[in-house]
Amino acid sequence: MNMVSNRQSGSAKAWMISTIGLIVALLISIILAIWFYINYVEQKTDVDAKIDDAVATAKKEQADVDEEKFLEREKEPKRQFVGPDDYGRVSFNYPKTWSVFVNKDASSGGTYEAYLNPVTVPPVSSTQQFALRVVIEEKDYDKAVTSYDSLVKKGDLKSSSVKADGVSGTRLDGSFSKDIRGSAVLFKIRDKTLTIRSDANTFKNDFNALITTIKFNQ
Repeated sequence: MNMVSNRQSGSAKAWMISTIGLIVALLISIILAIWFYINYVEQKTDVDAKIDDAVATAKKEQADVDEEKFLEREKEPKRQFVGPDDYGRVSFNYPKTWSVFVNKDASSGGTYEAYLNPVTVPPVSSTQQFALRVVIEEKDYDKAVTSYDSLVKKGDLKSSSVKADGVSGTRLDGSFSKDIRGSAVLFKIRDKTLTIRSDANTFKNDFNALITTIKFNQ
C-alpha cells in the first residue's frame, strides 16, 4: 500500500509540476504576445505618423510651388515704365502686379525719382525697401560710381560691368546699408546718371529680367 501511495503521490506531483510549467509557459506566451502587439502598434503608429508628416510636407511643398507659379503668372503681361523725355526717356518692362509712384517728376529740373513695389508703394524713405527705385540725377556718372568705392573695398558691394541697349554701365550687388541689400545698375544719360536699384534679394529675379528690357532714347 505504501508503495502504491508513493507512486500515486509522485504522479500527482509530476502532473502538478507539468501543469504549473504549462501555465507558466502559457503566461509567458501571453505576455510576449501582448508585448509584441504593443510594440507593433507603437511602430505602426510611428510609421503612420511619419507617412502623414511626409504627405503633409509634400502637399505644402506642392502648394508653395503652385503659389509661386501663380504669382509669376500674375505678373504677366508686363507693363512699360517710361521716364521723362528730357532725361533720356529711359524705359523698361516691369510686372503688372507692381504699382508706380513718381516722387519727383523733374518737371522743373533737378532729380527724377520713381518707386515701384508690389500692390502698393509704401512711404518714401532711405531705409524703406522697394522692389525698385529709379533715380535720374544731375550728377557726373564717374562720381556716382566712385561714391560706392568704400563699400566695394570693404566687400559689402561687388562691382561688375553691365550693358543695356548698347550702353555700358556699372552693376553693384550686395549691402548698400544695414537696411538695404540688393542690386543696382548705373548708366550715363547725357550729363546725368541713371540709377535703377532693387532693395531686397527677394526681387532679384524680377530685377535681372527687368534690366534686360532697358531702352534709352538719348
